[in-house]
Amino acid sequence: MSSDYEYSDDDVDNVFDDDELMADGDSDGDDGMEMDDFKVVPKATRKAYELEYDSLSQPAVEKLMEKDVEYIRGILGVDDNTASLLLRHMGWNKERLIEKYMDNANKTLVAAGVIRPEPEAVKPSKRPITRRATKQRSPSPPKSSGSFTCSICFDDAPGLTPLSLECGHAACSGCWEAYITSKIRDEAEHVCRCMAEGCGLVAPDSFIRGAIDEDGFIRFQELLVRHFVGCNKNLKFCPYPSCTNTVSCPSGASKSSLTTVVPIVSCGARGLASDGAPLSQSQELVKRATGKEHKFCFGCVIDSDHRPVVCAVATLWLKKCRDDSETANWIKSNTKECPKCVSTIEKNGGCNHMTCKKCKHEFCWVCMGPWSEHGTAWYSCNRYDEEAGVNARDAQSKSRASLERYLHYYNRWANHEQSAKLAQDLFAKTEKKMEEMQITSTLTWIEVQFMKKAAEELDKCRVTLKWTYAMAYYLAKGNQKELFEDNQRDLERAVEDLSELLESPIEPENIPALRQKVTDKTVYVQKRNDIVLEDTAEGFVEGRWAWNVSVDGFEAPAAEPDTAL
Repeated sequence: MSSDYEYSDDDVDNVFDDDELMADGDSDGDDGMEMDDFKVVPKATRKAYELEYDSLSQPAVEKLMEKDVEYIRGILGVDDNTASLLLRHMGWNKERLIEKYMDNANKTLVAAGVIRPEPEAVKPSKRPITRRATKQRSPSPPKSSGSFTCSICFDDAPGLTPLSLECGHAACSGCWEAYITSKIRDEAEHVCRCMAEGCGLVAPDSFIRGAIDEDGFIRFQELLVRHFVGCNKNLKFCPYPSCTNTVSCPSGASKSSLTTVVPIVSCGARGLASDGAPLSQSQELVKRATGKEHKFCFGCVIDSDHRPVVCAVATLWLKKCRDDSETANWIKSNTKECPKCVSTIEKNGGCNHMTCKKCKHEFCWVCMGPWSEHGTAWYSCNRYDEEAGVNARDAQSKSRASLERYLHYYNRWANHEQSAKLAQDLFAKTEKKMEEMQITSTLTWIEVQFMKKAAEELDKCRVTLKWTYAMAYYLAKGNQKELFEDNQRDLERAVEDLSELLESPIEPENIPALRQKVTDKTVYVQKRNDIVLEDTAEGFVEGRWAWNVSVDGFEAPAAEPDTAL
């Protein structure tokens, strides 16, 4: 079979994922005969904008916790329960725990809630003790096991099961279960201390396992994992709802590294459904379209891909878009203040004779002077006051220019963001076209995958383009900014061409030509996207980018700043 793909093996490998194609081929039942179009080649080396990271499931994180517990158990010679409580108390810092334990083991055990503090020794009185003859009392008979009274609910019904920690403060099993369940489910707390007042003992894992049901203990383990991940700067939970996967990215954990890299990671949960089964073709398309690839930034709170912009600049841009600074700019550009009472006034007519509704002051909208002087020899509204310097009109024009500059970048940023939000519709249309191609031509399901790959690449590039406008807003004027905007222009032009091809109607006689055009344009778009991302990433490492505003880790240039922000 002749191949319609005339580009290099590396391009094929980048655009088409071999694992997905093999899975599709197995399900199609054609014994892989159409696989001639796709050569399986070794994965390319890591690109400049990519970081090494590992995706960990919850059981994998629990194994890391068990490894730390086993290490502490061997060093300190304690049991698993004690080692676990000590590690949680010290924030899973093994080195600090060993140091504290070796310095004062008893104090560390008390602070972790493993043992109770020893009672202070009573100092002997200096006065002589006078012994008095007292009546000898006979010891009370021991209480039978059936006469237990719970100290919490005061229930003394026969058959109650008393439970207590090492402190001996007993309560019935029902009270313990209700207390621990409330701590875990309602308060999301993994530290469950003794219910007795003033007792600081913490219930160990083995006690909690026997006191609550299986669902409650599963939730307890989830809380322990979250605590472990929260204490480890190299680990971060996937921010997507109901996802329990964790990402390990040591290279993105250092604050100093965030000035040179954008630590975008994926938790690896994209290819599974809620029940853990592999996704079908339609489910895969919908999952991608709805943004559930579980891709997020390891270095900041932005739960999406914001390459090529580093975290500090992306955060600054989002803050600017959220706050009221641009509202204030609009007010400055379209309103003026009354010269007498300083009330904000918007002009709603053509006449320049303004009367403030609040203080009834009459003034000229053009020169802001009293209107009474405009009918006398003192009229000078047509003359420019050279001595005034930067007056209200000059300040208003600067504000308007700043606003127009911001809106230029924001409108384009918002346009690509809106296009990305409409990705679900794009993927749905693409899936219908793929099915139509199968019906109206001899192409198999594998051979129509070029449409899905094109839609995925288009969605990815729109995210890149969106953030390039945020970066361009803060870049200082110069050759580097011009080169950056040239790459941005080329990518945007290629994206629009590919988008137009995907939107074009399907005609059976033109399917082979469409397939070739879409595939070639997909490869080109991916290359342009890689150029933008790699050049930007290398620029951060080399320190090529200059900013017109001070950002965390960056300083604005001392001379010739960009327009006022």
